Amino acid sequence: MKKVFGLFALTATCALAAASLSSCGTSSDKIGFIFLHDENSSYDKNFIEAAKDVCNELNVTFMSRIGVTEGDDCYTAAEELVNQGCKAVFADSFGHEPYLIKAAKKYPDVEFCHATGTRAHTEGLDNYHNAFASIYQGRYVTGVAAGLKLNAMIEAGTITAEQAVMGYVGAYPYAEVVSGYTSFYLGAKSVCPSVTMSVRYTNSWYSIEGEASAATALIDEDKAVIISQHADSLGAPGVCEEKGVPNVFYNGTNDNLDTYLIASRINWRPYFRYMINSTLKGEKMNSDWYGTIENGAVEVLTLNETLAASGTKAALDKVISDLKGGLEVFNTANFTVDGKTVTSYEADVNDDPAFTKDTQVIENGVFKESTYRSAPYFDMRIDGITEKE
Repeated sequence: MKKVFGLFALTATCALAAASLSSCGTSSDKIGFIFLHDENSSYDKNFIEAAKDVCNELNVTFMSRIGVTEGDDCYTAAEELVNQGCKAVFADSFGHEPYLIKAAKKYPDVEFCHATGTRAHTEGLDNYHNAFASIYQGRYVTGVAAGLKLNAMIEAGTITAEQAVMGYVGAYPYAEVVSGYTSFYLGAKSVCPSVTMSVRYTNSWYSIEGEASAATALIDEDKAVIISQHADSLGAPGVCEEKGVPNVFYNGTNDNLDTYLIASRINWRPYFRYMINSTLKGEKMNSDWYGTIENGAVEVLTLNETLAASGTKAALDKVISDLKGGLEVFNTANFTVDGKTVTSYEADVNDDPAFTKDTQVIENGVFKESTYRSAPYFDMRIDGITEKE
């Protein structure tokens, strides 16, 4: 399936593809990876490149299954990697978790690690682990860049203060997505007080058509003048390029696009080093690993200074320094819910079918995101952001 947007083509080859094997290296120490899509997905590409880099750096053999659906295929892929001698197996998608846990129970001598999962801290398995990072810090920084661009547009008379509307293409209304778009909005609001934001969901992690359609609606119907996204294809950036709307990307750069403004991503190299070294040394791993902007697990990528507002780079350098110095993105003094400051909130931290709110997560005026498990649980809908059908 191919769809052309203006200056470049977008190709979707991986979403429905059967799982395929990839491997490189000759070391007897093998590490297995399970990826939801292939490198056409910016999300999976970020993992794949990091995994290959670290396996090469640590002289271990990289083994992978690519195009593994969030179902029994994941268990099958994990079992195949174990049978081929992998000492650890990593999976990259939220829906892989129950199948990876099933494999961890069957193979207690193999380490199983999973990105974005929620159950490692309650499963009680010594060989099953979750990992994530404070990507909300990176999104906050890119939000500042977007807010400064809005200010420049207001000052130039391109828009009024009331027209400072951002759009956000989200995959699902999960806490991970809500946490990301809220931090992006708070970054913009910290420099552009009049900003508002509309969010539209695709109900898919990877859908070129769906993401393009959502971006189009955000621009044409919601009058968004800047777009960002938490979804894995180039659908939204393609629409932005066609319509001349600045785009804040995720998980990679689009330096060849005139409308690319800035991007953020989780850099998985620090975690993969931790995972592989711990496995080979027989050292116990934490049930939840959590990376930050301080330890290099969260990255803000290339700023397009041609498109950015004047002074943006210096402003972002200061914000990054402040974050490393303790600036709290989810300081409750900086947002309201239904017009009120939130002083107490229970989040669903311990996974259960009823999504029971079970843990108090506001301490000293700060929502403590990813403190009680690595995966995000910020799911409040704050004022200034509207979710659209």
